[in-house]
Amino acid sequence: MSTFLYKLGKSAYTKPWYFIISWIAILGIVLAILGVNGIHVSSEMKIEGTESQKVLDQLAKELPEASGGQASILFKAPQGERLDTEERLGSIAEAVNKVYNLEYVINPIELAAKAGVSTSDAAQGNEAAQAAAGEMPPFSPLIVNGMPIPGVMLASDGSVALFQFQFTVQQMSLPDSVPDSVIEAAKAVEKAGITALPSDSLMSKPAIGSTEAIGIVVAAVVLFMTLGSVVAAGLPLMTALMGVGISVGGAYAFSKMFHMTDLTPVLALMVGLAVGIDYSLFIVNRQRRMILEQGLSAQEAASRAVGTAGSAVFFAGLTVIIALCGMLVIGIGFLSAMALVAALAVLVNVLVALTLLPALLALVGERICSAKARLKSSNAAQQTRNRAAQRWVTAVVKGRWIIIVGVIVLLGLAAIPVTKMEMGIPSGATANLDTPARQSYDAISDGFGEGFNGPLLLVVEPQGSSDILSPETLGLLVHELQNHDNVSLVSLMGLNQTSDMAIISLIPETGPTDTETKNLVQELRASDSSMAQANDVSIGVTGFTAINIDMSSRLAEVFPLYVGIIVILSLIILLLVFRSIIVPVKATVGFLLSILATFGVTTAVYQWGWLHAFFGFDTGGPLLSFMPIMVTGILYGLAMDYQVFLVSSMRESYVHGHHGTESVIHGYDQASRVVVAAAVIMVSVFAGFIFAHDIMIKQIGFALAVGILIDAFIIRMALVPAVMAVFGDKAWWLPKWLDRLLPNLDVEGDKLIAKLKTKEGTSNIIS
Repeated sequence: MSTFLYKLGKSAYTKPWYFIISWIAILGIVLAILGVNGIHVSSEMKIEGTESQKVLDQLAKELPEASGGQASILFKAPQGERLDTEERLGSIAEAVNKVYNLEYVINPIELAAKAGVSTSDAAQGNEAAQAAAGEMPPFSPLIVNGMPIPGVMLASDGSVALFQFQFTVQQMSLPDSVPDSVIEAAKAVEKAGITALPSDSLMSKPAIGSTEAIGIVVAAVVLFMTLGSVVAAGLPLMTALMGVGISVGGAYAFSKMFHMTDLTPVLALMVGLAVGIDYSLFIVNRQRRMILEQGLSAQEAASRAVGTAGSAVFFAGLTVIIALCGMLVIGIGFLSAMALVAALAVLVNVLVALTLLPALLALVGERICSAKARLKSSNAAQQTRNRAAQRWVTAVVKGRWIIIVGVIVLLGLAAIPVTKMEMGIPSGATANLDTPARQSYDAISDGFGEGFNGPLLLVVEPQGSSDILSPETLGLLVHELQNHDNVSLVSLMGLNQTSDMAIISLIPETGPTDTETKNLVQELRASDSSMAQANDVSIGVTGFTAINIDMSSRLAEVFPLYVGIIVILSLIILLLVFRSIIVPVKATVGFLLSILATFGVTTAVYQWGWLHAFFGFDTGGPLLSFMPIMVTGILYGLAMDYQVFLVSSMRESYVHGHHGTESVIHGYDQASRVVVAAAVIMVSVFAGFIFAHDIMIKQIGFALAVGILIDAFIIRMALVPAVMAVFGDKAWWLPKWLDRLLPNLDVEGDKLIAKLKTKEGTSNIIS
């Protein structure tokens, strides 16, 4: 491997413009395709096979006009005033009619007519059902000219009115202009002094690029401090941006051909920037070391750096790609797309680091090391700079048992909040207090009850002898549903043409992420429930709240399977790279400690709300349901990056004659500085996303930043040398039969160096 990469690096260095023009052409092709196809992303994250998705698919087939997404707008009167004045009622009615006249918005009168139920009848039936349940609702239909405004309810104090409506298609299928048109139509009430607050589902997502530049600036500073040259520091940034431009641009360019969520390119940008900068840093740093310490020419040093450090880059990138592609076996469409796009970003950045970087190094030539750097390498300044690492690793080796116990205890304490971790999809309840989505959520909760923020959609079908749903059956069912302990409002929305499927809207009393709501969904779905059996029907439950409940449950089920898959595959790669049994096992155990601590800290911050003001959010809430799987895959791959770079340096020292703790100290001394710099860069890139506006992006960025911080500085910089010191030379033990079976990948470049020395010796004899 190292010999092949050496030849590749040398070819790129001697013929740089072939490689540079090729990469520019690839970027140009990607941008051209993007210009033709356009960008097609959505916010929908559905999981095929879940109960809620099955019901939704059935609705789309049998009653497509009722299968669309749900949304709401809250109308709020000025402080201390009411909405039910003639002027304001007329303004609300006008705004509602404008919304109903928009394309893709369902008119509930038409839908209810299919069930033979008028709007007024439905309202009276709902009030009667609640009265029978022993309570009167804290709201009523909004009446204008003696007729209720369909879909609008007025709170008992008259201060707010809730307008709930449905689209004919899911939000992902809506043209971008529709939510904007809905909001614009609703804003017509402002002339009457009314405030219109749209729900979270109508709000557009913030664009990429608002806070991410912070991480790039920090990365540039760290690169300059590490490499000591503006030219050298600029190369990793340049190659990373090229890799991200091609991979993220490519994902956008082909987004028309597959379902891509709006988080997918953000994730690819995060990972692509981080690994792109790091991989190029490792190669440039190795080249500079060879120039300054061994006196090689820039060309030879670049070729050897690609052959040696490039081998580590290749296998580190391969580990990240395998960890990401492991998500494919889970069979969840949007997660598979996210994994593949992120893996593409890693692959492109590996190829860029191995081909474009040496070509750019050729343009820089000997200027890669300044005269000042060459002067420093000849005196004690360089040695003094490395003494901090030597002192640290020597202390770790001496106190290895204290370090091992201390790390386990520290990370164990950090992991405690994991036991209370709750999963879900962030909603208006977790938005910042100054946002319309949060103000709408709170006003709805205060005026109508928190359950109105998460309505459930029930699909009822006949079971047993009857082939249709009679009005009597539906009436009894609505009455029983309204009598349920955790139900606020039940509304019969409509029937299909054959009267064998009914649509019922049900508002729980509890919020969308509450345990009681989850229990209600499970109870309604149960085939042996008293309501289903008494009325001889089956009840399916869908809607945004039910979909989120199902998504969280499904992801929790497949998480252990995913972890098992990536651990087994990565153990195989690490076994091939290090030719050791102990090193891969140690790496995996260390990672499990770091990932548990990462989720513990993330839970404490984003669920419990610790330090929320510092991280730019107001209210804690459930963690993003697919965050554990996504973060585990990315962090496992990136953690193995540092494992490969650090431990391969220790193995290189062992192969070249250092033994026992000496190989640990020498290898650590050679690699620790650049690994620390790479970790700081990666943490900075991920941390830049913490201050994004979208809470989902904030959580992923935070978890990745904290995960790298823990893994690089606590696991790799402390636990790894301590454990390696405990095992000494035994860490490299491999059964002889297995040693014969495994191919020698020559990651350390031992064969390459031997071959180059042989050539040098031959040329000297000839001369």
